[in-house]
Amino acid sequence: MRSGGRGWIILLGLAAIAVLILRVLIDRDPITGVLSLAPPEVGWRAFRLTAACVGALVGGALALSGTLLQASLRNPLASPSVLGVSSGAGLGVMLALYIAHVTGSGDPSWVAPAMLGAMLAVVIVVALGRRDGWPDPVSTILAGVIIATMCGAGMVLLQGLVPEGLRGRFLSWALGTIPEIVPASALPILAGMLVAALAWAMLAHGRLDALLLDHASATTIGASPGRTRLICLVAAGVLTAVTVALCGPLGFVGLVSPHVARLLVGPRHALLIPAAALAGAVLVVGADVLRQVMDLGTGRLPVGVLTTLAGGPFFLWLLKRGGRHASM
Repeated sequence: MRSGGRGWIILLGLAAIAVLILRVLIDRDPITGVLSLAPPEVGWRAFRLTAACVGALVGGALALSGTLLQASLRNPLASPSVLGVSSGAGLGVMLALYIAHVTGSGDPSWVAPAMLGAMLAVVIVVALGRRDGWPDPVSTILAGVIIATMCGAGMVLLQGLVPEGLRGRFLSWALGTIPEIVPASALPILAGMLVAALAWAMLAHGRLDALLLDHASATTIGASPGRTRLICLVAAGVLTAVTVALCGPLGFVGLVSPHVARLLVGPRHALLIPAAALAGAVLVVGADVLRQVMDLGTGRLPVGVLTTLAGGPFFLWLLKRGGRHASM
Protein backbone atom coordinates (compact mmCIF):
# COMPACT_ATOMS: atom_id res chain seq x y z
CA MET A 1 0.00 0.00 0.00
CA ARG A 2 1.50 3.29 -1.07
CA SER A 3 2.72 5.56 1.73
CA GLY A 4 0.59 8.66 2.06
CA GLY A 5 -2.33 7.09 0.19
CA ARG A 6 -4.84 8.04 2.86
CA GLY A 7 -3.55 11.60 2.76
CA TRP A 8 -4.26 11.75 -0.97
CA ILE A 9 -7.78 10.46 -0.36
CA ILE A 10 -8.33 13.28 2.13
CA LEU A 11 -7.03 15.82 -0.40
CA LEU A 12 -9.30 14.41 -3.09
CA GLY A 13 -12.22 14.67 -0.67
CA LEU A 14 -11.39 18.31 0.03
CA ALA A 15 -11.08 18.97 -3.70
CA ALA A 16 -14.50 17.40 -4.26
CA ILE A 17 -16.04 19.61 -1.56
CA ALA A 18 -14.37 22.68 -3.09
CA VAL A 19 -15.72 22.10 -6.61
CA LEU A 20 -19.19 21.32 -5.21
CA ILE A 21 -19.21 24.65 -3.36
CA LEU A 22 -17.99 26.45 -6.47
CA ARG A 23 -20.73 24.86 -8.57
CA VAL A 24 -23.37 26.15 -6.16
CA LEU A 25 -21.90 29.65 -5.72
CA ILE A 26 -20.57 30.54 -9.17
CA ASP A 27 -22.82 32.72 -11.32
CA ARG A 28 -22.60 34.62 -14.57
CA ASP A 29 -24.82 37.63 -15.22
CA PRO A 30 -26.81 36.84 -18.40
CA ILE A 31 -26.63 40.47 -19.56
CA THR A 32 -23.15 41.70 -18.63
CA GLY A 33 -21.43 38.30 -18.56
CA VAL A 34 -19.68 39.20 -15.28
CA LEU A 35 -18.76 36.28 -13.04
CA SER A 36 -19.50 36.35 -9.33
CA LEU A 37 -19.42 34.09 -6.28
CA ALA A 38 -22.49 34.42 -4.11
CA PRO A 39 -25.17 32.20 -2.57
CA PRO A 40 -27.88 31.64 -5.19
CA GLU A 41 -31.29 33.21 -4.86
CA VAL A 42 -33.97 30.96 -3.44
CA GLY A 43 -35.49 30.36 -6.86
CA TRP A 44 -32.19 29.10 -8.29
CA ARG A 45 -30.84 27.24 -5.25
CA ALA A 46 -32.52 23.90 -6.01
CA PHE A 47 -31.26 23.91 -9.61
CA ARG A 48 -27.64 24.44 -8.63
CA LEU A 49 -27.74 21.95 -5.78
CA THR A 50 -29.27 19.37 -8.10
CA ALA A 51 -26.58 19.92 -10.74
CA ALA A 52 -23.81 19.66 -8.12
CA CYS A 53 -25.22 16.43 -6.67
CA VAL A 54 -25.81 14.87 -10.09
CA GLY A 55 -22.27 15.72 -11.19
CA ALA A 56 -20.69 14.24 -8.05
CA LEU A 57 -22.75 11.03 -8.16
CA VAL A 58 -22.29 10.53 -11.90
CA GLY A 59 -18.55 11.15 -11.68
CA GLY A 60 -18.18 8.72 -8.78
CA ALA A 61 -20.30 6.07 -10.51
CA LEU A 62 -18.39 6.28 -13.80
CA ALA A 63 -15.04 6.20 -12.00
CA LEU A 64 -16.04 3.15 -9.96
CA SER A 65 -17.31 1.46 -13.14
CA GLY A 66 -13.99 2.08 -14.85
CA THR A 67 -12.07 0.74 -11.86
CA LEU A 68 -14.11 -2.47 -11.78
CA LEU A 69 -13.81 -2.96 -15.53
CA GLN A 70 -10.06 -2.41 -15.60
CA ALA A 71 -9.66 -5.00 -12.84
CA SER A 72 -12.13 -7.56 -14.20
CA LEU A 73 -10.92 -7.33 -17.82
CA ARG A 74 -7.25 -6.94 -16.83
CA ASN A 75 -7.02 -4.09 -19.31
CA PRO A 76 -5.80 -0.62 -18.24
CA LEU A 77 -7.56 0.94 -21.24
CA ALA A 78 -10.99 -0.48 -20.33
CA SER A 79 -13.75 2.01 -19.61
CA PRO A 80 -17.57 1.93 -19.29
CA SER A 81 -18.00 2.40 -23.02
CA VAL A 82 -16.19 -0.92 -23.59
CA LEU A 83 -19.44 -2.74 -22.75
CA GLY A 84 -21.42 -0.83 -25.37
CA VAL A 85 -23.52 0.69 -22.57
CA SER A 86 -23.47 4.24 -23.91
CA SER A 87 -24.36 3.12 -27.42
CA GLY A 88 -27.11 0.85 -26.10
CA ALA A 89 -28.60 3.71 -24.10
CA GLY A 90 -28.40 6.03 -27.10
CA LEU A 91 -30.15 3.49 -29.31
CA GLY A 92 -32.89 3.10 -26.69
CA VAL A 93 -33.50 6.85 -26.58
CA MET A 94 -33.42 7.20 -30.36
CA LEU A 95 -35.86 4.30 -30.77
CA ALA A 96 -38.25 5.84 -28.21
CA LEU A 97 -38.14 9.17 -30.07
CA TYR A 98 -38.81 7.42 -33.36
CA ILE A 99 -41.78 5.47 -31.97
CA ALA A 100 -43.21 8.66 -30.42
CA HIS A 101 -42.82 10.45 -33.76
CA VAL A 102 -44.53 7.67 -35.73
CA THR A 103 -47.41 7.19 -33.28
CA GLY A 104 -47.79 10.88 -32.39
CA SER A 105 -47.79 9.99 -28.71
CA GLY A 106 -45.87 13.05 -27.56
CA ASP A 107 -42.48 13.47 -25.92
CA PRO A 108 -41.46 10.19 -24.21
CA SER A 109 -39.43 9.84 -21.03
CA TRP A 110 -35.76 9.44 -21.89
CA VAL A 111 -34.65 7.72 -18.69
CA ALA A 112 -36.60 4.47 -19.12
CA PRO A 113 -35.56 3.75 -22.76
CA ALA A 114 -31.95 4.71 -22.01
CA MET A 115 -31.87 2.34 -19.04
CA LEU A 116 -33.52 -0.43 -21.04
CA GLY A 117 -31.13 -0.08 -23.98
CA ALA A 118 -28.07 0.11 -21.74
CA MET A 119 -29.01 -2.92 -19.64
CA LEU A 120 -29.90 -4.95 -22.72
CA ALA A 121 -26.45 -4.17 -24.12
CA VAL A 122 -24.84 -5.35 -20.87
CA VAL A 123 -26.82 -8.61 -20.87
CA ILE A 124 -25.90 -9.36 -24.50
CA VAL A 125 -22.21 -8.52 -24.01
CA VAL A 126 -21.91 -10.62 -20.85
CA ALA A 127 -23.73 -13.53 -22.52
CA LEU A 128 -21.52 -13.38 -25.64
CA GLY A 129 -18.36 -13.01 -23.56
CA ARG A 130 -18.92 -16.09 -21.40
CA ARG A 131 -16.46 -18.96 -21.61
CA ASP A 132 -16.86 -22.02 -19.36
CA GLY A 133 -19.73 -20.29 -17.61
CA TRP A 134 -17.87 -17.06 -16.73
CA PRO A 135 -17.01 -13.85 -18.64
CA ASP A 136 -13.71 -14.06 -20.49
CA PRO A 137 -11.81 -10.70 -20.60
CA VAL A 138 -10.86 -10.81 -24.30
CA SER A 139 -14.21 -12.19 -25.50
CA THR A 140 -16.11 -9.61 -23.43
CA ILE A 141 -14.13 -6.70 -24.89
CA LEU A 142 -14.67 -7.96 -28.44
CA ALA A 143 -18.39 -8.44 -27.80
CA GLY A 144 -18.61 -4.92 -26.36
CA VAL A 145 -16.95 -3.40 -29.43
CA ILE A 146 -19.29 -5.27 -31.78
CA ILE A 147 -22.45 -4.32 -29.83
CA ALA A 148 -21.34 -0.68 -29.61
CA THR A 149 -20.73 -0.57 -33.37
CA MET A 150 -24.10 -2.13 -34.16
CA CYS A 151 -25.94 0.23 -31.79
CA GLY A 152 -24.12 3.19 -33.32
CA ALA A 153 -25.25 2.16 -36.78
CA GLY A 154 -28.82 1.82 -35.49
CA MET A 155 -28.71 5.34 -34.06
CA VAL A 156 -27.51 6.79 -37.36
CA LEU A 157 -30.33 5.00 -39.19
CA LEU A 158 -33.02 6.27 -36.80
CA GLN A 159 -31.66 9.82 -36.85
CA GLY A 160 -32.45 9.94 -40.55
CA LEU A 161 -36.06 8.95 -39.87
CA VAL A 162 -37.02 11.61 -37.30
CA PRO A 163 -37.62 15.36 -37.73
CA GLU A 164 -34.72 17.75 -37.35
CA GLY A 165 -35.97 19.05 -33.99
CA LEU A 166 -35.93 15.61 -32.37
CA ARG A 167 -32.57 14.89 -33.96
CA GLY A 168 -31.13 18.08 -32.51
CA ARG A 169 -32.37 17.27 -29.00
CA PHE A 170 -30.88 13.80 -29.21
CA LEU A 171 -27.52 15.08 -30.42
CA SER A 172 -27.45 17.61 -27.55
CA TRP A 173 -28.05 14.79 -25.04
CA ALA A 174 -25.45 12.62 -26.77
CA LEU A 175 -22.77 15.28 -26.16
CA GLY A 176 -23.19 14.89 -22.39
CA THR A 177 -24.95 17.31 -20.04
CA ILE A 178 -25.40 17.75 -16.28
CA PRO A 179 -29.14 18.36 -15.77
CA GLU A 180 -30.43 20.84 -13.23
CA ILE A 181 -33.84 19.15 -13.17
CA VAL A 182 -34.16 15.38 -12.73
CA PRO A 183 -37.00 13.03 -11.76
CA ALA A 184 -37.58 13.01 -8.00
CA SER A 185 -36.48 9.38 -7.67
CA ALA A 186 -33.36 9.68 -9.85
CA LEU A 187 -30.89 10.95 -7.25
CA PRO A 188 -31.88 8.52 -4.47
CA ILE A 189 -31.71 5.60 -6.91
CA LEU A 190 -28.28 6.58 -8.24
CA ALA A 191 -26.97 7.34 -4.74
CA GLY A 192 -28.24 4.00 -3.41
CA MET A 193 -26.69 2.07 -6.29
CA LEU A 194 -23.36 3.87 -5.90
CA VAL A 195 -23.22 3.28 -2.13
CA ALA A 196 -24.10 -0.40 -2.58
CA ALA A 197 -21.46 -0.88 -5.30
CA LEU A 198 -18.83 0.97 -3.24
CA ALA A 199 -19.63 -1.15 -0.18
CA TRP A 200 -19.30 -4.39 -2.13
CA ALA A 201 -16.07 -3.26 -3.82
CA MET A 202 -14.51 -2.28 -0.50
CA LEU A 203 -15.46 -5.62 1.06
CA ALA A 204 -14.13 -7.47 -2.00
CA HIS A 205 -10.93 -5.44 -2.43
CA GLY A 206 -8.76 -8.51 -1.89
CA ARG A 207 -10.56 -10.42 -4.63
CA LEU A 208 -10.26 -7.41 -6.94
CA ASP A 209 -6.51 -7.36 -6.32
CA ALA A 210 -6.41 -11.07 -7.20
CA LEU A 211 -8.09 -10.41 -10.56
CA LEU A 212 -4.87 -8.75 -11.70
CA LEU A 213 -3.20 -12.18 -11.48
CA ASP A 214 -3.70 -14.84 -14.12
CA HIS A 215 -6.84 -16.98 -13.82
CA ALA A 216 -5.05 -20.05 -12.45
CA SER A 217 -3.23 -18.08 -9.74
CA ALA A 218 -6.39 -16.25 -8.69
CA THR A 219 -8.29 -19.53 -8.48
CA THR A 220 -5.51 -21.14 -6.46
CA ILE A 221 -5.73 -18.51 -3.74
CA GLY A 222 -9.52 -18.88 -3.61
CA ALA A 223 -10.47 -15.56 -5.19
CA SER A 224 -13.30 -16.99 -7.39
CA PRO A 225 -12.22 -14.88 -10.39
CA GLY A 226 -15.14 -15.91 -12.60
CA ARG A 227 -17.82 -14.93 -10.09
CA THR A 228 -16.00 -11.73 -9.10
CA ARG A 229 -15.55 -10.75 -12.74
CA LEU A 230 -19.25 -11.28 -13.44
CA ILE A 231 -20.27 -9.11 -10.47
CA CYS A 232 -17.88 -6.38 -11.64
CA LEU A 233 -19.31 -6.39 -15.16
CA VAL A 234 -22.91 -6.27 -13.97
CA ALA A 235 -22.23 -3.55 -11.37
CA ALA A 236 -20.32 -1.44 -13.89
CA GLY A 237 -23.06 -1.90 -16.45
CA VAL A 238 -25.87 -0.92 -14.08
CA LEU A 239 -24.05 2.16 -12.76
CA THR A 240 -23.11 3.32 -16.25
CA ALA A 241 -26.64 2.76 -17.53
CA VAL A 242 -28.09 5.06 -14.87
CA THR A 243 -25.51 7.79 -15.52
CA VAL A 244 -26.00 7.68 -19.29
CA ALA A 245 -29.77 7.81 -18.85
CA LEU A 246 -29.42 10.99 -16.75
CA CYS A 247 -26.58 12.82 -18.47
CA GLY A 248 -25.80 11.15 -21.76
CA PRO A 249 -22.32 9.72 -22.36
CA LEU A 250 -19.50 11.59 -20.58
CA GLY A 251 -16.33 10.56 -22.33
CA PHE A 252 -13.16 9.35 -20.60
CA VAL A 253 -14.35 9.84 -17.00
CA GLY A 254 -14.31 6.10 -16.36
CA LEU A 255 -10.89 5.77 -17.98
CA VAL A 256 -9.03 8.74 -16.53
CA SER A 257 -10.24 8.71 -12.92
CA PRO A 258 -8.94 5.23 -11.96
CA HIS A 259 -5.53 5.99 -13.47
CA VAL A 260 -5.26 9.32 -11.66
CA ALA A 261 -6.15 7.51 -8.43
CA ARG A 262 -3.49 4.83 -9.09
CA LEU A 263 -0.84 7.49 -9.59
CA LEU A 264 -1.75 8.95 -6.20
CA VAL A 265 -2.54 5.97 -3.95
CA GLY A 266 -1.16 2.93 -5.78
CA PRO A 267 -2.81 -0.21 -7.19
CA ARG A 268 -4.34 -1.77 -4.07
CA HIS A 269 -8.11 -1.56 -4.33
CA ALA A 270 -8.62 -0.82 -0.64
CA LEU A 271 -7.42 2.73 -1.35
CA LEU A 272 -7.92 2.82 -5.10
CA ILE A 273 -11.71 2.45 -4.95
CA PRO A 274 -12.51 5.51 -2.78
CA ALA A 275 -9.75 7.54 -4.45
CA ALA A 276 -11.12 6.81 -7.93
CA ALA A 277 -14.69 7.67 -6.92
CA LEU A 278 -13.56 11.01 -5.49
CA ALA A 279 -11.40 11.72 -8.54
CA GLY A 280 -14.40 11.08 -10.78
CA ALA A 281 -16.54 13.48 -8.77
CA VAL A 282 -13.84 16.15 -8.96
CA LEU A 283 -13.45 15.66 -12.73
CA VAL A 284 -17.16 15.89 -13.61
CA VAL A 285 -18.14 18.67 -11.20
CA GLY A 286 -14.92 20.53 -12.04
CA ALA A 287 -15.76 20.32 -15.75
CA ASP A 288 -19.24 21.67 -14.98
CA VAL A 289 -17.68 24.57 -13.05
CA LEU A 290 -15.32 25.28 -15.96
CA ARG A 291 -18.33 25.22 -18.27
CA GLN A 292 -19.95 27.97 -16.21
CA VAL A 293 -16.75 30.06 -16.34
CA MET A 294 -16.11 29.78 -20.08
CA ASP A 295 -17.86 32.32 -22.27
CA LEU A 296 -17.53 31.52 -25.97
CA GLY A 297 -20.17 34.01 -27.00
CA THR A 298 -22.30 31.28 -28.56
CA GLY A 299 -23.46 29.44 -25.45
CA ARG A 300 -21.87 27.07 -22.97
CA LEU A 301 -20.05 23.93 -24.01
CA PRO A 302 -21.56 20.57 -23.05
CA VAL A 303 -19.80 18.93 -20.12
CA GLY A 304 -19.13 15.85 -22.24
CA VAL A 305 -17.03 17.94 -24.62
CA LEU A 306 -14.85 19.20 -21.75
CA THR A 307 -14.33 15.74 -20.23
CA THR A 308 -13.37 14.42 -23.67
CA LEU A 309 -10.95 17.29 -24.28
CA ALA A 310 -9.34 16.56 -20.91
CA GLY A 311 -9.38 12.78 -21.26
CA GLY A 312 -8.26 12.51 -24.89
CA PRO A 313 -4.63 13.55 -24.32
CA PHE A 314 -4.50 11.30 -21.24
CA PHE A 315 -5.71 8.36 -23.34
CA LEU A 316 -3.03 9.07 -25.96
CA TRP A 317 -0.43 9.16 -23.19
CA LEU A 318 -1.58 5.72 -22.03
CA LEU A 319 -1.35 4.41 -25.59
CA LYS A 320 2.18 5.83 -25.88
CA ARG A 321 3.09 3.80 -22.82
CA GLY A 322 1.80 0.73 -24.61
CA GLY A 323 -1.43 0.60 -22.61
CA ARG A 324 0.54 -0.46 -19.56
CA HIS A 325 0.54 1.03 -16.10
CA ALA A 326 2.97 0.32 -13.36
CA SER A 327 0.19 -1.11 -11.28
CA MET A 328 -1.18 -3.52 -13.87
